[in-house]
This record gives sequence, C-alpha cells and structure tokens, in this order.
Amino acid sequence: MYVCLCNGVSERQIREVAEAGCRTMSELTMRTGCGATCGSCIGMATQLLEEVHAGKPLPLPVLSHAA
Repeated sequence: MYVCLCNGVSERQIREVAEAGCRTMSELTMRTGCGATCGSCIGMATQLLEEVHAGKPLPLPVLSHAA
C-alpha cells in the first residue's frame, strides 16, 4: 500500500527503512522523501515507524561497555 502518493513511498519501504535504524519522521523524509510534499502521509508514516520500533530496546552502546 502506498503511504505517500506524492513521492511513491510504500508501507513496505517505510518498514524496511525503520528496520534499518530510521526512528524519526525527519530522517524518514530525508531517506525516502515521504512527507516532503503535501504532508498528508505524516500521521500514517509516524504510526508505521512507531509500530516497527514498539517493544524494541533503544541501543545504548555506552552501557554495553560499562560492565
């Protein structure tokens, strides 16, 4: 399903970019163009980013070296 019609960004693309480490809408826009034109897709795109990262711990590299 297309989320951003203006720039042809699909739900699958958003999920793939999120799995690769994208966490914010601004980063998603830089990587894919999603939300850069009319902005009507921002709500859905943000929701997809949140779904992908729900329940995943944030990477804390400093703590892994502290022990």
